[in-house]
Amino acid sequence: MSASVTEAATANSQLDQSAGKITVKAAEGQGTMKAGRWDSEQQKVVITEVPIPEPEEGQFLIKIASASLCHSDIMAIEQNTKSTLGHEGAGYVEKMHSSVENKGYKVGDIVGFLYIRGCCFQCEGCQIHNIHCETGKQLLQGFVADGFFAEYAIVDEFNCIHLPENVDVNTAAPIFCAGITAFHAVDSSELKEGDWLAVVGAGGLGQIATQIGKAMGYKVVALDINDATLEVTKKQGADAVFNSRTNKNYVEELKKLTNGGAKAACAFQILRLGGVCMVIGLPHNPLSVSSMDLALGKYKIKSESTSIPQRMKKAVDFLAKHNIKPEVERRKLEDLNDMVVAMREGKATKRMLVNF
Repeated sequence: MSASVTEAATANSQLDQSAGKITVKAAEGQGTMKAGRWDSEQQKVVITEVPIPEPEEGQFLIKIASASLCHSDIMAIEQNTKSTLGHEGAGYVEKMHSSVENKGYKVGDIVGFLYIRGCCFQCEGCQIHNIHCETGKQLLQGFVADGFFAEYAIVDEFNCIHLPENVDVNTAAPIFCAGITAFHAVDSSELKEGDWLAVVGAGGLGQIATQIGKAMGYKVVALDINDATLEVTKKQGADAVFNSRTNKNYVEELKKLTNGGAKAACAFQILRLGGVCMVIGLPHNPLSVSSMDLALGKYKIKSESTSIPQRMKKAVDFLAKHNIKPEVERRKLEDLNDMVVAMREGKATKRMLVNF
């Protein structure tokens, strides 16, 4: 082991799941771990044994507690990634490189984290999105670098945040893509209390957005083609729901309900005049926009994502303060291929999550 790694760098861990604590025991060598990767020849996820990585400068080794499946992971699969899948994760600091010993973390800390590592976090590009880092060293985990469907993972210290005490690390993974994205989207939609927010897509991200919208004092209408996911949002407090596949009059009914349309949504046809079209989905086809509509103020277009680590704390603190939790279905790592199949077939009603 490199001398630049702390004494804890060779330690393994025992987790007390009920207490949410970690106990460090004597080192037993680097060893191997289980990881979920896409096999392009078999066209399925396989669980394989790979070496446990070592943290380098600016990095932690994380003992993964939870990792969850996002629709974006299907994009990685479609690109035949050879990396460990997954970009939503939470866990425990297991090892620390000496360069991050005095950054406010210690072995055993419970953390969540973003998923673009290797960037400088300081350049002009990194102030917009870390994928634009001017160094060219940025690596998107779960796509071109190993992600979080593994027993251990490497993360950059700058991407980490301490989990609030009331956030369960075993279900926290979806916060670090779906949750933060949903918060930024709702928070940036220029709404005031009592305005209508339309949540288009009542899956994992939409379910969190519903809770955020209600916590901010907005009226929420959810739209989907799956009655099961719509039922989840109703239980979370959605004021109305529409199945856009079975209800052919949903646009007219929604506009009548909201007195002209939603003030914010990600679909033009249900927006009220002057509303905000908030783009957060990643469809295969380009978005078609009328420049005349924009010029005449028919709507505004904005977009959000998980964004940069500097914006993460506001989102995480809000979710913790209002006890907003992702709706999850707990699975085993060996179920990862079945999870991918269910997501591709549109059968998932909650965020599918693996606990380690």
